[in-house]
Amino acid sequence: MTTMTLLHPGAMGAAVGEQAVHGGARVLWVPDGRSQSTRVRAAKAGMEACGSLADALAVSDLAVSLCPPHAAEDVARQVAALPYAGVFVDANAISPHRMERITALFSERGAAVVDGAVFGPPPTGGRQASLCLSGDQRGVRALADTFEGTDLQVRALERPIGSASALKMAFAGFQKAARTIAAVSHALAEAHGVAAELVEQAQTMPADILTDADYLPSVAARAWRWAPEMHEVAETLRQAGLPGDIAQATASVMLRWEGDKDRFGMPLPEVFAHLRTGDGQGSADESASDDRAH
Repeated sequence: MTTMTLLHPGAMGAAVGEQAVHGGARVLWVPDGRSQSTRVRAAKAGMEACGSLADALAVSDLAVSLCPPHAAEDVARQVAALPYAGVFVDANAISPHRMERITALFSERGAAVVDGAVFGPPPTGGRQASLCLSGDQRGVRALADTFEGTDLQVRALERPIGSASALKMAFAGFQKAARTIAAVSHALAEAHGVAAELVEQAQTMPADILTDADYLPSVAARAWRWAPEMHEVAETLRQAGLPGDIAQATASVMLRWEGDKDRFGMPLPEVFAHLRTGDGQGSADESASDDRAH
């Protein structure tokens, strides 16, 4: 039987622990300093309380960290400070650079490190989620075996440490921002009495924006006129007492494509390169040449 120490059973952690129990693992947790609600979640998930982190790790094959992102390194340090030689799994929503720092904590201690990222809702009550993994392949296989046949589907990326975290950052950067922007848009429409019309207009939008990478050259090509529009959006938001920062930041990003006016056939690598460097000068020269020709 695989034994796992789970740090810590919040809503997502308890659900992941529950799936490990369903997969046949023994799942331990440390209740010291934790709230009553955490204790209830852990018990409901079938997890076993352990007297100390050292006691739990001493008998564990896997140590899985699921905590708020800002606490990820502190949790990793607590594990790294103990004589643990199993697999440490950081499954938090953290940057690849933070993941690399966490990996360095274990580099001379004999513990394998796996970079993990959970996608989807807490896998409980029949809901499913996925766990993407990169890094130590022994650890990846152990996790795949642990969650086989459960509602937490493991996906091995077969890429180095930081890859799973990068995927999480790319996805969450869109998902969380999109939901937040939706809230701001609805608040603005409500302030002007056009909330129902906003919903009606939204129904004409494509639902697969993130999957439609082929449309991105069109975004870059139109950025020269979309950026001023975003400044108007920002002003409208401020007048309604709402944060205009999102629209202002969007306009700033669009300025990186300022030199790509009307370049609808621009290759995706170039679209991305201009985002990274903000250098669209060559494109600007080409666009100016095209304008003179017409």
